[in-house]
Amino acid sequence: METLLVISVALSAGLFMSRVVKPLKLPAVTGYLVAGILIGPYCLGLLGIKGLGFTSTAEVSAMSIINDVALGFIAFAIGDEFRLSQLKKTGKQATVIGIFQAVLTTALVDAVLIGLHFILGPEKLPLSTAIVLGAIASATAPAATLMVVRQYKAKGKLTSLLLPIVALDDAVGLIIFAVSLGVAKTLHNGELSLISVIVDPLVEIFISLIVGGIIGYVLSICEKFFRSNTKRQALVVTAIFLAVALSKLKYNIGGVHVGFSPLLVCMMLGTVFCNVCDFSADMMEKTDKWTAPIFILFFVLSGAELEFSVFGDLAIVGIGVIYIISRSVGKYLGAYMSAGFVKCDSHIKKYLGITLLPQAGVALGMSITAMAELGAEGTVIRNIVLFGVLIYELFGPMMTKMALMKAGEISPKVDAPRVAPTKE
Repeated sequence: METLLVISVALSAGLFMSRVVKPLKLPAVTGYLVAGILIGPYCLGLLGIKGLGFTSTAEVSAMSIINDVALGFIAFAIGDEFRLSQLKKTGKQATVIGIFQAVLTTALVDAVLIGLHFILGPEKLPLSTAIVLGAIASATAPAATLMVVRQYKAKGKLTSLLLPIVALDDAVGLIIFAVSLGVAKTLHNGELSLISVIVDPLVEIFISLIVGGIIGYVLSICEKFFRSNTKRQALVVTAIFLAVALSKLKYNIGGVHVGFSPLLVCMMLGTVFCNVCDFSADMMEKTDKWTAPIFILFFVLSGAELEFSVFGDLAIVGIGVIYIISRSVGKYLGAYMSAGFVKCDSHIKKYLGITLLPQAGVALGMSITAMAELGAEGTVIRNIVLFGVLIYELFGPMMTKMALMKAGEISPKVDAPRVAPTKE
């Protein structure tokens, strides 16, 4: 009963807070995150009232299945941006920008933090910590970006490029992180493993794309056996649940770690489905409407799990501020320069980098892996990333909205005049 009560409280808080932030012209996502903070362990949860808030981070973590499912639907929706008809127009630009800005961001953050390492000393900021943070900086949060695009029905050249870039960004980020973590473990333990540096990340990406592609192809075949849109929609949801479940499996084969990226599996599922199934566009639209409550819960839970305790360590706050600034500069410059390379319009060059600032789930997942592999240094990494996510999640959606409006891809809403009913 308590679980259902907490879910209903979380949904209610998210919905009402979205109304509170509307007069402030803030995205609904920001309202959901604030709602999560208010019912989280550092606000309402302090009262210790079971069922009316999250009294501890453990209670928030117990809802992780909702986050997993939500990210699966988000990645599936992003897969719709990889339709072959669309890729013929933007594929080259998205690929160049997605790779270049991720690599440049990592290089810039690495350079800044390594310089800080020599200034502060290895006790305050170990070299391995600086290297891993640079890799984590490459990741962008697809959820917040997608929700802003949907809420304001953004449409245009920038929006068409944005979602494929976010997807590619995370794929590149996974490779950079795996390589950087391998180097960091070498510095930490003194042992170099080429398997963990090179083989593991390539296997994870390759297998994730294969599994997602197979599920997507099977889904497109099974859909043809049903004529009811309700049953077709149920089949799509089933396929996404299956993809999320399979992506949680992990194996070790001959010293090679075989794992899956949930984002890549579900993104490939959506990509294959939208290119093979004739009525995929209709199914995508219906699935989007079905997932609204799940996405609200996802962002409320994201707000509830933000760790405000990181503010208690001034060293973490200081390094975190430098991390945020250098990452933001890297994202903006990387997008601006690479958009120029592929001859994008001026408004894309100017505003694309701002839309890539949000950071959340993928970065947090990377930090958890670092904490498990690097011990005390990993804990420092986790806290710095938590600080960054706190800032990026609260202000990132708002900045994404502003950038899309400046680019002319969000039209201001004009409320229709109310007309009194006439008597017949």
